[in-house]
Amino acid sequence: MPSTTLPRTARIGRTRKFSAALVATASCAAAVALASPSQAATPAGHVAAAGNLQVTAVAKQAHTAKQAAAPKGDQQYGNNLDGWIRQSLDIMKAKGIPGSYEGLHRNIMRESSGNPNAVNGYDVNAANGVPSKGLLQVIQPTFDSYHVAGTAKNLTDPVANITAAANYAADKYGSIDKVNSAY
Repeated sequence: MPSTTLPRTARIGRTRKFSAALVATASCAAAVALASPSQAATPAGHVAAAGNLQVTAVAKQAHTAKQAAAPKGDQQYGNNLDGWIRQSLDIMKAKGIPGSYEGLHRNIMRESSGNPNAVNGYDVNAANGVPSKGLLQVIQPTFDSYHVAGTAKNLTDPVANITAAANYAADKYGSIDKVNSAY
């Protein structure tokens, strides 16, 4: 007498196909949510559900994309390297400190790889008890001397670190854009 149930291996294969289909469906739902203007306007706290899979990251990405597309006057700076550089550039422009996005980014990547908490524990400054810190590897005395009013008084604050370092580079080299090695 023939059995009407599938063998165990066939049941496992069918379950895997169903799981893959669910993941693909959720991925498509996420892509549609990103492309859909009505979904992009959904606050980050709202959750779109696809089966048992919640797609919270989509709402967050859509909110971030909406902020990035906002006109410059209404735009808030992102809490990331791009946002820190842009905020620093606006402060620098207001204070008459020369420098470009490219010059800042190039030096940041060389000095800290974009890590605002980077600390150099092995150079001469560190040996003297004053390690270089932050995105542009500034020592505390230099930060204190070149701190720019309107920024945080914390050496590792990304915007304060960038702006003080650019102010120092402007004084010593004419601009951060002219710095191509440790300074």
